Amino acid sequence: MVKTIHLVRHGHHALLDRTLCGRMAGVGLDALGCRQMSGSAQLIWPQPSLIQSSPQRRARQSAGILAAHFGVSVEIVAAVDEIDLGEWTARSFSELANDAAWLRWNSHRGASRAPNGESMRELQQRIVGHLERLREEPTDATIVIVSHAEPIRAALLHYRGMALDDFMAIGVDPASISTLFVDRAGIRVSQINQRVPA
Repeated sequence: MVKTIHLVRHGHHALLDRTLCGRMAGVGLDALGCRQMSGSAQLIWPQPSLIQSSPQRRARQSAGILAAHFGVSVEIVAAVDEIDLGEWTARSFSELANDAAWLRWNSHRGASRAPNGESMRELQQRIVGHLERLREEPTDATIVIVSHAEPIRAALLHYRGMALDDFMAIGVDPASISTLFVDRAGIRVSQINQRVPA
């Protein structure tokens, strides 16, 4: 039994690097993001039999571009949703710059929580739990999961045996592909943050 799981971050959108979108409604890809996802489709191999997506609009649009390329359907999966950022949702990065809780979040990710939101550890538990359920399914497959930077990063930290506080050591760029290889021995990281050159 061998599986390949590609963890794909959604493409670029107009609020990227300006606003902490989280689960903010209505955030969709811009033209650059659509082009990025079309390019990413060229890097995915073998042909996926399943594409799963976060419920967020930007992820669903990204998954739709990949699904059209490969001729497969998209399954919406709550377990791969963006982290719930609670009261920080839709705040600008400049607004958060002097927030003590935000500064703590970015230096001690393993022991912090977004106000009225989700901790990184809770996020890691749900994404890894989903990946382990996929591992247990007794069929060979190539699966694409379209998600967000933090869920993908949390999964990669887990499977590389790294602490949550080391989150900045793993890059997850828009439209990037990180790949997990699954066999009877478990899940291991094959590649991180592959993307089409700008």
